Amino acid sequence: MATTTFRGQAKKLAKGDFEAAAARLFCDVAAVRAVAEVESGGRSGFLPDKRPKILFESRLFHELTRGIYDANADVSTPTWVRNYKGGAAEYTRLAKAVRLDRPAALKATSWGMFQILGTNHRACGFPDVESYVDAQLVSEGAHLQAFVGFVVTNKLDDELRDRRWADFARGYNGPGYRQNHYDEKIAAAYAKYTAGGMAPSTEDLQRALNRNGASLVVDGLTGPVTREAIRDFQRRHGLAVDGLAGPKTLAALGLSETHDAVEVSRVVNA
Repeated sequence: MATTTFRGQAKKLAKGDFEAAAARLFCDVAAVRAVAEVESGGRSGFLPDKRPKILFESRLFHELTRGIYDANADVSTPTWVRNYKGGAAEYTRLAKAVRLDRPAALKATSWGMFQILGTNHRACGFPDVESYVDAQLVSEGAHLQAFVGFVVTNKLDDELRDRRWADFARGYNGPGYRQNHYDEKIAAAYAKYTAGGMAPSTEDLQRALNRNGASLVVDGLTGPVTREAIRDFQRRHGLAVDGLAGPKTLAALGLSETHDAVEVSRVVNA
């Protein structure tokens, strides 16, 4: 549906949404909440008028339209400039760009609670940018689902799981993340949402698998060798063989979903 108002149902996050997202990413809830806080400023993914929060990127619009609209300097610029208006005023810019080239305008806009650009619609699980935008109008839960899809597609789940904030920030926001101290902000938000308990990291998982007969390099990366080691462990312990370190597999390995980093250290160094 090619909406022009961009107003939708604007449903808030439901109870359990963060937990469901964390379960899909095999990370702790605090990690997902931390990214959500930094991206949305700790507030809703919607404006008071029920339109998703957006930022329009004039440099990307220039790229997508090959600069043919650069006479409109507020919406198309050959280099990145900080020309955001913020809030509802971003929709004034978007409306102008839509009149020039709707698909490019939607793709050059970051949407919702997690501010994911429309260019990433396929990574988020949508075949086209219109269906991606339609979902963003519905609920913060849809924003969260798109985020999970983006993280998995771009293989940033290890970084999120292992709390490698700089690596996550680089993959999520690009090489300029340091300018806005993005990794430091996530780390601070994460610290606020956790009282010291943490989900086991990929390195914790690899060490536990090695204690159970594997011979993995403990590198913090869930590659094909680690996946096969998980499957082998699952076969030997009568678990569903899916290569994913879900709650039952973690429990069988002696790792809790809220494993404390100090306890991990004690086991590893015992």
